[in-house]
Amino acid sequence: MSRRVCVIGGGSSGLTSIKSCLDEGLEPTCFESSDDIGGLWRFKENPEADRASIYHSVIINTSKEMMCFSDFPIPAHFPNYMHNSLIMDYFRMYAEHFQLTKHIRFQIRVLQVKPRPDFSRSGQWDVETENKKGEKEKHIFDAVMICIGHHCHPNLPLHDFPGIDKFKGQYFHSRDYKTAEEWRGKRVVVIGIGNSGGDIAVELSRVTKQVFLSTRRGAWILNRVGQQGIVWKSPFCTLHFKNITNKERERNIFETCCVCPRLFSQHPTVNDELPNRILSGTVQVKPNIRRLQGSSIEFDDGTVEDNIDLVVFATGYNFSFPFLPSNMLPVSGNKANLYKYMFPPGLERPTLVVIGLVQPLGAIMPISEMQARWATRVFKGLNKLPSMDCMLKDIKHKEETIAKRYVTSQRHTIQVDYIDYMDQIAYQVGARPSLLGLLLRDPGVWLCVLLGPCTPYQYRLRGPGQWDGARQAILTTWDRMAGALKTRPSDIPEPKQSSLPLTLTVGAAALALGYYWNIHNHPSLLITLDPTTWQDKIKPYLPVLW
Repeated sequence: MSRRVCVIGGGSSGLTSIKSCLDEGLEPTCFESSDDIGGLWRFKENPEADRASIYHSVIINTSKEMMCFSDFPIPAHFPNYMHNSLIMDYFRMYAEHFQLTKHIRFQIRVLQVKPRPDFSRSGQWDVETENKKGEKEKHIFDAVMICIGHHCHPNLPLHDFPGIDKFKGQYFHSRDYKTAEEWRGKRVVVIGIGNSGGDIAVELSRVTKQVFLSTRRGAWILNRVGQQGIVWKSPFCTLHFKNITNKERERNIFETCCVCPRLFSQHPTVNDELPNRILSGTVQVKPNIRRLQGSSIEFDDGTVEDNIDLVVFATGYNFSFPFLPSNMLPVSGNKANLYKYMFPPGLERPTLVVIGLVQPLGAIMPISEMQARWATRVFKGLNKLPSMDCMLKDIKHKEETIAKRYVTSQRHTIQVDYIDYMDQIAYQVGARPSLLGLLLRDPGVWLCVLLGPCTPYQYRLRGPGQWDGARQAILTTWDRMAGALKTRPSDIPEPKQSSLPLTLTVGAAALALGYYWNIHNHPSLLITLDPTTWQDKIKPYLPVLW
């Protein structure tokens, strides 16, 4: 009999978990508490309890080539950075193409998930659900995939802001913000300089009298468009991103503002307009709030701003698993003991997994997909987890690494680097690309994987889940990025394809391989040779490959 899998949540992580179950011959049933797919990315005018909520203008801060699922590229005519409505369009295309919706039961809330009495033998779970009429139902599943995300429960630290209880203006969490128009002509304070805080401050500054952006540490502000017009999130290539130092990264950033820690010692903020808004004075950066008095706010530098009408708390979220037994997966300070942010290490049977509980320097969708691919193979017994001691050591090492690299903050407890984490999970699946194998079999794709964007397609080149379209998707990445910008015919002739002999291609490949070996054995070479510069120099000689 097919193993039955309970998927909790029909957002991006839930959709790809359903597909991964189907790919492995499992039988998924997804319970979605709302009436539609999309999770975080589905805009609703009125926020719903215990559900993620976004504002109307949200545009994703990772490029389409970096955020798509690995065997379903986003159409070329879609913009490189998509509005939330287009992300929903893409999810619907994905769900329709792989026939996922028929496995989803909408408006069903999961009340309880607990191991069955014979769990040590069967690994099964009792799942209790409730529909919109209040009718409860009990189910038995062989495995459970938790795909609820980490943007449901707003973190509203009112105890850190003396006087907030007597504040004469209004205040709310960024989760409840929808549009700026109702605040026209008002004076507003936004607390937090993350992506939501930056976006809301910029949007409000277009209509308000004044916006003050309060931040404890400041932030690095990155543009969506990088050097030479290249999409910023795309040049995270296998070679460059893993090895280049923070100092080198900082040199290549166009716009920065505020005094802040070293780059990537905290999550950077992606915002194209915030530096200009600060320069024009429509957004004024302020330190942390000391106290509120009536309609006035005093900041830590002693300055006071009067007649404040609104305070927006862009202070992040807390996550929890209320349907699990309290001792099974406790969460404290947004920390949960999970092997590779996925598996609880103390279970006798590895039939419970959390998907998408990471904060990546990159896109979440391909990460959730890779996690789901691994988890479903573990459910089938095709992959084995290490011993509990090994898993606990890995969790401890992860916590120590985060503590050394990042400033102390709740948002950094689940932080991962996109490429490094993807490689770790892909290795478990058997889908991590072999650079040496690619060099010998397909030098053109090898160069694109090594020096080009680290797109999700490269994790479909080999192993379980191999996709025949992966090679072409990699070679046409730049075409899809440029396709969104070609809005009218051009009289400029297209450059002719190169007819360089194979020896030149192989020579360039050997040079790149030598460089790749050297930086792994001699990282100090990065100080004298920036991979971005080297990439730019070799790229014109290989037009067919790019």
